[in-house]
Amino acid sequence: MVRLKEPVGKQDQYVAAYGGLICQEYNSDGSVVITPLQVAQSTLWEMRDSLMMFFVGYTRSAGDLLSEQKQRSEQGDRQMIEGLDFVKQLGQEIKIALEAGDVAQFGAMMHQHWLRKRSRSKGMSSNRIDELYELARTRAGVTGGKLVGAGGSGFLLFHTNDRQRLRAIMTEAGVHEMDFTFDFDGSVVMLRSG
Repeated sequence: MVRLKEPVGKQDQYVAAYGGLICQEYNSDGSVVITPLQVAQSTLWEMRDSLMMFFVGYTRSAGDLLSEQKQRSEQGDRQMIEGLDFVKQLGQEIKIALEAGDVAQFGAMMHQHWLRKRSRSKGMSSNRIDELYELARTRAGVTGGKLVGAGGSGFLLFHTNDRQRLRAIMTEAGVHEMDFTFDFDGSVVMLRSG
């Protein structure tokens, strides 16, 4: 962020450093408070089994998109600020839902997050991503999802109760499933011996 002078947020760096499911609170003085979510093992398993990720087929730099969002935020753009406030509130509600073991509610909140995120910038999505998302919601019973990766590209992450059906629909649409798991170690230093 600092060395490369990229207009990116801190969230990706913190989740990579800490790992696991964490709540990140950003203070006006620049400090960040990290709190691990208190999620039951059974909830983690249910969440893992209900999430599927698909590569949309291309990647691109998020710099232009993030620069526009940063500029609008710094200028006090009402729509941008309301969108960011909504995401903050939704994050707090997601924390409550997951700590209560309500994975289904998490899926519905993912959908609300995606709708708000898409409205923040024209480059947030694309016709192809919108088509895939709608296909997953209407034909595969997906309750929610979001684009993982900025710049209108990357991976679609879906919450579903029917993995086989979603896999078949996405395969038919020409996108490939990407296997993943939760990492609870965060960044580690690997020492070479000798």
